[in-house]
Amino acid sequence: MEIACLDLEGVLVPEIWIAFSELTGIEELRATTRDIPDYDVLMKQRLRLLNEHHLGLPDIQKVIAELSPMDGAVEFVDWLRERFQVVILSDTFYEFSKPLMRQLGWPTLLCHRLDVDEQGKVVDYKLRQKDPKRQCVKAFHGLNYRVIAAGDSYNDTTMLKEANAGILFKAPQNVTEEFPQFPAVNEYAELKAEFIKASERSLAM
Repeated sequence: MEIACLDLEGVLVPEIWIAFSELTGIEELRATTRDIPDYDVLMKQRLRLLNEHHLGLPDIQKVIAELSPMDGAVEFVDWLRERFQVVILSDTFYEFSKPLMRQLGWPTLLCHRLDVDEQGKVVDYKLRQKDPKRQCVKAFHGLNYRVIAAGDSYNDTTMLKEANAGILFKAPQNVTEEFPQFPAVNEYAELKAEFIKASERSLAM
């Protein structure tokens, strides 16, 4: 039995914080886990910037409401679900995800939560657990599932290492160069081919 584990932002949907940065004009908010490997450092920077610019959760949610999955993402998820159990493992937040999950057909999502006060200020963030993507893959292994995983950023690499097969998708050059052990592809047709190659079953495109 096999499970497909996918990152969300950068793999199926646009990077939320980059979209928010473009709307607000705050360049530092463009930073993602492609740029800053330490998620705690990244989130503390984001919280500081939100506080400095008096921006809260409703401001971010307005941007998310206008986002759509990347071209081909919905069809890819549908293709994958016909052949695997599919789980999205993301460092996003449940407070962000609803509009995007609706467009993707409500796949299972495991992510984090934000601590938001009554005025909508983002006070803190609460990780589901440390190194959550890798821990999920370990748990699936404990249930006797074989895991094929795909992601694009530094925070995906422990998941890819733990999986039976890991794939980089639309990853920046710095990540592909640092982790050459993973096949790196940029189109959904190529990603389908990598899943077929990695599977122990006979699968058709």
